[in-house]
Amino acid sequence: MGGESSTDTAARGGTRNTPAGGRTGEVLSGVAVALGLVLFLGGFVWGAVVYRPYTVPTRSMTPTINAGDRVLAQRVDGGEIRRGDVVVFKEASWGDVPMVKRVVAVGGDEVACCTDGKLTVNGKQIEEPYLPEGSAAEITSIPTVTVPDGNLFLLGDERTGSLDSTAHLTDAASGTVPRSAVEGRVDAVVWPMNGMLKKPTGFETLGSLSEPGPLRLIVGAVVAGAVFVMGGAAYGPIAKRAGRRGRSRTELAGAG
Repeated sequence: MGGESSTDTAARGGTRNTPAGGRTGEVLSGVAVALGLVLFLGGFVWGAVVYRPYTVPTRSMTPTINAGDRVLAQRVDGGEIRRGDVVVFKEASWGDVPMVKRVVAVGGDEVACCTDGKLTVNGKQIEEPYLPEGSAAEITSIPTVTVPDGNLFLLGDERTGSLDSTAHLTDAASGTVPRSAVEGRVDAVVWPMNGMLKKPTGFETLGSLSEPGPLRLIVGAVVAGAVFVMGGAAYGPIAKRAGRRGRSRTELAGAG
């Protein structure tokens, strides 16, 4: 008469074999793991859709990007490119292979080098903190070039060893490339893990700069997903063990 029926146990949320706390732990564990998998896998899928990896073969973008670095370039339309962006492009007259350079002027701009040792765009001297420390912006003297509409003028950050627009000044397009040649805008160096590229602040006076892509959000989703999966997988057994201990203590107290 003094015993507890299975109905009484179930009414408190448990069964003869599974304490209520253990069942709650299993449910929460399952939810956490499921949410974690969605975030983790979703982050990777999102990244694969938005970004494309490239390996940079030369030192022409040193110190921003070194030879052999692995970068992530956001797939963007060429019309979205702004001054200061580092882009991956492919142009037949330049060898028809992917190249990485920095956009210093866009359609309608007048670009020249150099005035007081600085690159000028539309008559304004450009501060270029991304250049190698101690180096000047001077490159082979170039006349003022007016960038055709729909085109871009590109330079390497390592000016002395970069085959960029200055090496193609005699081309019909005066060294510029069409926006349609752009395959992506570089957001970050991922190997080695140098992180996001710094904003090219020297071009702010000429117009708006590009905003970085969703790479931080993607990385956050992947990391959060991994945490949920590991936490959920660990929480279930811990909660179940804690429920068993609580049941044992209750039984011992009742026996006493």
